[in-house]
Amino acid sequence: MERLDGGSAVPQALRGGIVALGNFDGFHEGHQAVVGRAVARARAEGRPALVATFDPHPVRHFAPEVPPFRLTTLDQRQRLFAAAGADAMIVFHFDASLAGTSAEAFVRERLLGLIGAAGVVTGEDFTFGRGRGGNVEVLQRFGAELGFSVDAVGPVVEDGEPVSSSRIREALQGGDCETATRLLTRPFAIEGVVEHGDKRGRELGYPTANIAIGPYLRPRFGIYAVRGRLDDGRVLDGAANIGVRPTFDPPKELLEPYFFDFAGDLYGRHLEVEFISFLRPEARFESLDALKAQMDCDCAEARRRLAA
Repeated sequence: MERLDGGSAVPQALRGGIVALGNFDGFHEGHQAVVGRAVARARAEGRPALVATFDPHPVRHFAPEVPPFRLTTLDQRQRLFAAAGADAMIVFHFDASLAGTSAEAFVRERLLGLIGAAGVVTGEDFTFGRGRGGNVEVLQRFGAELGFSVDAVGPVVEDGEPVSSSRIREALQGGDCETATRLLTRPFAIEGVVEHGDKRGRELGYPTANIAIGPYLRPRFGIYAVRGRLDDGRVLDGAANIGVRPTFDPPKELLEPYFFDFAGDLYGRHLEVEFISFLRPEARFESLDALKAQMDCDCAEARRRLAA
């Protein structure tokens, strides 16, 4: 699957496609419905299926002080879009220039000029352009004038509420992995490169694979049952701490998974850690023996939940 720069013309073979347009952070059930509609239309009409997303998220441009909130990286989204049947991902770099582009200019210059879209599919609540001057009605008006189709997909409702990235973030910040997994249709996962740490876990008999949390949303700090997906395709069960490790000084924000029955070297390797179930909040222990005893209990409970 190709990743294309939204500021450049797409290859000729991908012009005339159906474009799913949105932020798609999380790629939850609602986002999947939008992309699914675009892919279905593209296949029915013999056209390319494209997914256009924005990076960084517009919120990061307009409110840079907001704490990290991302549910997926571009790499994760690219894999998810490919699995959904898209032929290419178009990334619009969201900066001051794009923020200042009018809705009309975005349609004429980006969607038609650079992409050559034959159709656009988006969510009913999607807005775009300077001052959020564009919405579905604006797109439909331009579509009728300029000759491209516009499909608006309504929200997916779960438990009487629309599925949204905000709802998923709230669940994760409350430690409710089960709700987040249901709305995402997969576990929330943090991906990164395994770093060298201070070897505290190794001293306790629980060597961990340390990963920086980066721009991801911070789920509730504490201990989780997790699954790790290695870059060679292996899947490992484990338990992980995410937080600031209050027993140790100085505090350092990290994701630290320990994988059961694994003795390999993971330093420098790409690893994706899926959050399956919240076990307990972070706690400070008066001794390393007390911490180790609790880790024994945590790992036993994590094994039980993962087996279930």
